[in-house]
Amino acid sequence: MSSRIAVVPGSFDPPTLGHLDVIRRAAKLYDELHVLVVHNPGKEAMLPIAQRLTLLEKSIAEDEGCGENIVVGSWSMGLLVDYAREVNAGVLVKGIRSQVDVAYESPMAIVNRHLADVETVFMLPDPSHAMVSSSLVRQVAGLGGDVAPFVPPAVAAFLDTGARGL
Repeated sequence: MSSRIAVVPGSFDPPTLGHLDVIRRAAKLYDELHVLVVHNPGKEAMLPIAQRLTLLEKSIAEDEGCGENIVVGSWSMGLLVDYAREVNAGVLVKGIRSQVDVAYESPMAIVNRHLADVETVFMLPDPSHAMVSSSLVRQVAGLGGDVAPFVPPAVAAFLDTGARGL
């Protein structure tokens, strides 16, 4: 039997409970799950990639629902499907919150399938996380609000230490 490998890409700036929900559920569906921090040239990041990696690793390690089949990494050069090929992944897993996300993600899914025969699986979040985005968390944190209801404990602790200005 061949190994089923998938990639969950995202900016994770910062990681949210919605991200963790998708990661947790996707990890149960695949033999190996790569959670990949990707550089998005269209967005100005709040946190450097190294910090996002650390926060993701801590959040996944502290989450009892996440299995040991998760690999956390980053990718900033080249196409996402190049990474998928490199690790023999046949699937990209994307969390979608709304019709806006579907409209944005669908063309990329079609192009990725055309370029590398990599399928995209869309996962709906738990309803309690459906309206939370990293950009909303950045905005709340930047204005001094409590982000603990929206992010894993490791992220909340980091943001609460005054790291908001990064």
